[in-house]
Amino acid sequence: MLATLDGHDLDHGPRTIRSGTARMCAVTRQVRSTDELIRFVLDGDGKIVADVKRKLPGRGLWVSASRTALATAVKRSVFAKGFRKPVKESETLVAETEGLLVRGAIEALAIAAKAGQVVSGFAKVEATLKAGEVAALIHAQDGAPDGIRKLDNLATAASTARTAGIAAKMPIINALNSAELDLALGRSNVIHAALLAGPAGKTFLSRIERLVRFRTSDGDETANENSGTTAREKRVLTD
Repeated sequence: MLATLDGHDLDHGPRTIRSGTARMCAVTRQVRSTDELIRFVLDGDGKIVADVKRKLPGRGLWVSASRTALATAVKRSVFAKGFRKPVKESETLVAETEGLLVRGAIEALAIAAKAGQVVSGFAKVEATLKAGEVAALIHAQDGAPDGIRKLDNLATAASTARTAGIAAKMPIINALNSAELDLALGRSNVIHAALLAGPAGKTFLSRIERLVRFRTSDGDETANENSGTTAREKRVLTD
C-alpha cells in the first residue's frame, strides 16, 4: 500500500492507517507492520540513531528492517529529507544498527535462559528434542555441519510427531555465532541450544527474526521470505 510521507507526522503513521501497528518505510513508501521496520531518531547532537526497542524520545522515521533499505536511505539522504533538517549520518550506520539488533537478540536469549527456558549442549538438546519439549532449535553459525545435521533431523521428526503426522516446521536459528551464544548463556563453547516454550522465548524469537530479516531481506515489498538466505544462516521458520 502506497502513501505519502509527512515529515511532521513521522511517528503517527500514514494518514491512511488508523492502527498503531503500521508505519510507512521512508525508502520504499510501503506501509508495513512495525515488526518489519526499524525506527530511527535524532540524538541531542543531531546524529541518526537506530531505536531498535522503540523507546527513545523524539520524532521517529521508519525504514524497512533491511541492510539494503538502510544503505539506500543513507545514500539518498532520506533522513535529512524526512526530519527536514541537517542530520549527522555515521558511515557505519548499517553496521551499528545490525550490532544493536544482535545485542537485543543476545539480551532476550539471556533473559530466556534465566527464566529456565533454554538448555544447551548437544546431549541435552538431543534429549529435549526427543522428549518433544523444544519450541526452537539454535545453532552457532560456526558449528560443525555434522552435529547441526543430526539435530536438525531430530527437529524435523519432533515437528511431525507433535502435529500428529502433519509437518509443522520447528524454528531453526543460525543467526548468532558461538561467542554470542556464550555471552547470552553465560558459559563457554556453546554450539547448540534449545529454546523451550514461554514468554521470554517469544521475545527472543521476535528479535532474532528481525535480525535475520535485516540481513537477508532486500527491503522491497516483493521480497521473498527466503531471499538471500545462506546455508550457514537459516531464516526463522514459523509454524
